[in-house]
Amino acid sequence: MDKHLDVVTFGEPMAMFCANETGPLDEVTAFSKALAGAESNVATGLSRLEHRVGYVTKLGEDSFGSFIMKALNKEGIDTSRITFTGQRRTGMLVKSKVESGDPQVEYFRKGSAASTLSPEELDKAYFASAGHLHVTGISAALSPECQKFSEHAMAFMRAQGKTVSLDPNLRPSLWPDRQTMVDTINSLAARCDWFLPGLAEGKILTGLDTPEEIASYYFKLGVSLVVIKLGPEGAYYRSADGSEGIVKGFKVEKVIDTVGAGDGFATGVVSALLEKLPTQEAVRRGNAIGALAVMSRGDMDGLPTREELARFMNR
Repeated sequence: MDKHLDVVTFGEPMAMFCANETGPLDEVTAFSKALAGAESNVATGLSRLEHRVGYVTKLGEDSFGSFIMKALNKEGIDTSRITFTGQRRTGMLVKSKVESGDPQVEYFRKGSAASTLSPEELDKAYFASAGHLHVTGISAALSPECQKFSEHAMAFMRAQGKTVSLDPNLRPSLWPDRQTMVDTINSLAARCDWFLPGLAEGKILTGLDTPEEIASYYFKLGVSLVVIKLGPEGAYYRSADGSEGIVKGFKVEKVIDTVGAGDGFATGVVSALLEKLPTQEAVRRGNAIGALAVMSRGDMDGLPTREELARFMNR
């Protein structure tokens, strides 16, 4: 399968335990297990839209690692470059159930198998077999080795003439301090073609206030497309061809779970750009999948097939 991949990504997939009842995590007694992780969300979303996707990571030789491998394979994702280690455990998290707003999330991932991914393990032939690389800022936060792997992979793909997208996915709790997070993400942004921050993330990363100012900041770093998520209002984009604008969001009946919305958005934008759709259409698809994501409970439950996406966008 890895002869011709449309997209390759890497990161840390985790076993997620979602509370079956609302309330504080320490009082919940029943949980359901699912796959979680920003990169695996995007890989799943792209695969459901019929793109050939490869995922690179390291897993522990434990039941969580085995569960994750089966879940990725079930989604049709190429897992031929996933390795297992007996030295480290697979990461996991627990997530509360809420009626509205953001759920409580607790991670158990420090020193995990995925955090030991190092630049020496970059399979150049495998990465070169893909037309595009999708990266999130979470991977670089896991360890110095993972940061180097991220930098190495992005530089390699750019040198091969491939496109690279970056979703900053800011997780302050994973970084030693805010300044390190800002400096590292901005150095990664200088290595990407398509940058996909949320407005709040853009403000943190640049100290600027408006989408237009934030986009200008990243254009100076060499990015060719900046798409900034504006929540329910939609998204702002600015492209190297001079086009820019705001694409309105889709009506959401009821927000059930906000986790995974940004990954759904990235799935929509990246898939459409790979299909050579106009930027405005790509952003519209991102808005649609982001809306579907917040209307479903699990991180991946809202990620649509082509038919489901068309039905939602045309209704």
